[in-house]
Amino acid sequence: MATEDTYLNTSRSDAQSRNINAGRDSQIYRDLDLFFSKKSSSGDVSKVQGVQAVKRSVRNLILTNIYEKPFHPEIGSNLRAMLFENMTPQMNALISRQIEELIQNYEPRARLVQARTIPLFDRNAYAVTINFQVVNSPEPVVVETLLERLR
Repeated sequence: MATEDTYLNTSRSDAQSRNINAGRDSQIYRDLDLFFSKKSSSGDVSKVQGVQAVKRSVRNLILTNIYEKPFHPEIGSNLRAMLFENMTPQMNALISRQIEELIQNYEPRARLVQARTIPLFDRNAYAVTINFQVVNSPEPVVVETLLERLR
């Protein structure tokens, strides 16, 4: 029996040492491709990986309204309703702050550097630029999108 206990303890320690030595850099972020393009080899829905997956997640998070996501009504923001307000510097700052809070609260894979909005008075829209870093990746990432009201 002493040999079985030794064998079990050795196998556990080997598994633990492999997990400890595997750094956080080995984690790859994967999401479904929301364009639902097919893989040519299997015909299955393709996936996006790494930085591209986090970029799409940030963009989708910004465009999601409160109560729009089934079973998670708390995820999202009230940005669409803010687009119908007058375009003032206060509203511009409020939209930027709302985007910052949204990313910090609901996207743990991104470390926010800056969220900046620029009002486009002629188009009745806001140009949004979000700078962040993906966890496990040192390079800065920029997501640009346009928030405009829809009828």
